[in-house]
Amino acid sequence: MDLETGVYQNYVKKESWRTVLTLAYQSLGVVYGDLSTSPLYVYKSTFEEDIHHSETNEEIFGVLSFVFWTLTLVPLLKYVFIVLRADDNGEGGTFALYSLLCRHARVNSLPNCQLADEELTEYKKDSIGLAPKSSFGSRLKSTLEKHRVLQRFLLVLALIGTCMVIGDGILTPAISVFSAVSGLELSMSKEHHKYVEVPVACIILIGLFALQHYGTHRVGFLFAPVVLLWLLCISAIGLYNIIHWNPHVYRALSPYYMYKFFRKTQRGGWMSLGGILLCITGSEAMFADLGHFSQLSIKIAFTSLVYPSLILAYMGQAAYLSRHHTMESDYHIGFYVSVPEKLRWPVLVIAILAAVVGSQAIITGTFSIIKQCSSLGCFPKVKIVHTSSKIHGQIYIPEINWLLMVLCLAVTIGFRDTRRMGNASGLAVITVMLVTTCLMSLVIVLCWQKNVFLALAFVFFFGTIEALYFTASLTKFLEGAWVPVAIAFIFLIIMCVWHYGTLKKYEFDLQNKVSINWLLSLGPSLGIVRVRGIGLIHTELVSGIPAVFSHFVTNLPAFHQVLVFLCIKSVPVPHVKPEERFLVGHIGPREYRLYRCIVRYGYRDVHKDDMEFENDLVCSIAEFIRSGSSSPGQVNEDPLKDEDKMTVVGTCSSHTVGIQMSEDDTDNIEAAGPSELKEIRSPSPVIKPRKRVRFIVPKSPEIDRGVREELQELMEAREAGIAYILGHSYVKAKQGSSLIKKLVINYGYEFLRRNSRPSTYALSVPHASTLEVGMLYHV
Repeated sequence: MDLETGVYQNYVKKESWRTVLTLAYQSLGVVYGDLSTSPLYVYKSTFEEDIHHSETNEEIFGVLSFVFWTLTLVPLLKYVFIVLRADDNGEGGTFALYSLLCRHARVNSLPNCQLADEELTEYKKDSIGLAPKSSFGSRLKSTLEKHRVLQRFLLVLALIGTCMVIGDGILTPAISVFSAVSGLELSMSKEHHKYVEVPVACIILIGLFALQHYGTHRVGFLFAPVVLLWLLCISAIGLYNIIHWNPHVYRALSPYYMYKFFRKTQRGGWMSLGGILLCITGSEAMFADLGHFSQLSIKIAFTSLVYPSLILAYMGQAAYLSRHHTMESDYHIGFYVSVPEKLRWPVLVIAILAAVVGSQAIITGTFSIIKQCSSLGCFPKVKIVHTSSKIHGQIYIPEINWLLMVLCLAVTIGFRDTRRMGNASGLAVITVMLVTTCLMSLVIVLCWQKNVFLALAFVFFFGTIEALYFTASLTKFLEGAWVPVAIAFIFLIIMCVWHYGTLKKYEFDLQNKVSINWLLSLGPSLGIVRVRGIGLIHTELVSGIPAVFSHFVTNLPAFHQVLVFLCIKSVPVPHVKPEERFLVGHIGPREYRLYRCIVRYGYRDVHKDDMEFENDLVCSIAEFIRSGSSSPGQVNEDPLKDEDKMTVVGTCSSHTVGIQMSEDDTDNIEAAGPSELKEIRSPSPVIKPRKRVRFIVPKSPEIDRGVREELQELMEAREAGIAYILGHSYVKAKQGSSLIKKLVINYGYEFLRRNSRPSTYALSVPHASTLEVGMLYHV
């Protein structure tokens, strides 16, 4: 279920408990799959090398104390009670925090921002203004807006967190599935299970990635029951072990045992924190997947079921290990040794299913965050397949899916043990949390308008905890922790190169746009023959006339009777309402039939297919004409002054009382009566009947003659067809540029541009109606 924040709040008043509990149940399979499978490998990774389990039980009790307080302070206190409140109109995640900051301080990296974007409904949250009340907040805001270096640092910080999430999308499936399969070691000899674990894990991973194109909604009904069964299973086993082996294990929850642990283990204990850290892997998903649920449902699911189940599971393992000090050397300290022997096979099956569910959630999250990066101009264009018509967040990206699979298999085959996988996963997890902590401190000051000391207290308290785990993870750099750093570095280079090239390309467009004076000097016919049809000229510019248009006018003998300069852009909000989708305006006088149309999408919006988009586009222009862009009979004496004036127009479905468009193959439609809607139709075709286009407009107020003629011409053009004019860019660094810039632009950006999807966004442009014009950009 995918509910908008406002819609959800209204709906929850009517069906409060039913809605909340349903969402809480559904969140188990999407949000908590990764977090709930952590008991499979936490103790095993912690005791693998740095510390050893002794008869005094100080080590196992110290680890249990660390696990308990880490789970309590980070997922429960930080995420559930604080970070979840920093939602971006119901959306969460690293980019949600970044976009929230972009709207309260002008630090946005998108080049084609407009003041009109700030009028969007979701641009501002209630009771929050753009200017912070505190003097420090005002100074911080102005400092961020003045210094480009700080803005770039903020963007790079958000991208680092994003890259580490992608790294986690590679490592989590590997360690989860491999740890679940490792239960086979208790059912066969050491010589055999080493040859079985890796192949079985690889087969499961290949199957998992191969099924991604079906979409999670097809198997989603299995997710929540599997995780629910798994949580009940580990909590029951934990409770059994506590009662049967050591009922006094609860004493280890005291922080005093952490002191005893460090006093005995010293440097080894500090290094083992990298394994303990794995108990909170998947916590970020509570915030990242907020858009599919609600704050209350995620809080209820975690506090009432997930948190107590995990605590019981860890306590049960500690209780069992506290009574078993001399185990066979073949078996390591792990989850399955604490499972009663008769239940091991059923638990193994449930664990594998739970690991697959947890892996599915992080893979889908990786797809989602790459889509966000691509929407905000920080990642090359990729093919995005929407696997569900009802839930916009369920997407599939083929190129990324197969890349993740190859890297995931490489990690599994290359490491072949949970220790090094755990080192790698731990560093990725804690880096994302540190980034979230840093961004949250800015949100507290700039967005929530709280005292700076509150932000400092937040950073100091949670930053200290996370920095302790981060330094412990860095000590394992050569033992597996280098993997997420290498993966994040590669993706960060790709993102920075693409973003830099995109910015430079836009700046070139801006500097070389055609003057409107030149256009006005051509006259209404633009100095060429105007043929029937609509010409859609794609451009990144939100103002001015792109240079590609002058190429057409200079080199082609004819052009379309209606020209639309179309800019499809993303804005730093999760969703743009349909009634605010289009910005439409005239370019030059009305008789020129030149329009600018800016289509705005949020970073989580689904782009429509070509036919539906075409109808919405033409209908929005027709509604703009009908609503009276200028008063009847008024002559636009200063087109230069009014060139950037735009009108907000919604889609067909959003203005039901306005103009509507219909298409049919008949030729005998009568005009509507005076009390009904009035039709404006194109004249009958002379040679061959085509699909007829009709505009149905309200009878009152009376339409001006000039407006009627303009609508008539738009209908004729729509009936004749739409041609897509796309600029095919070749980007080169300017003469005299530095060697680094030449490498980045001439090789890096150009390689990514050639191997990425064309920047036609949602439009599946038909090749027969497409015309490409090569443009050389010297940036």
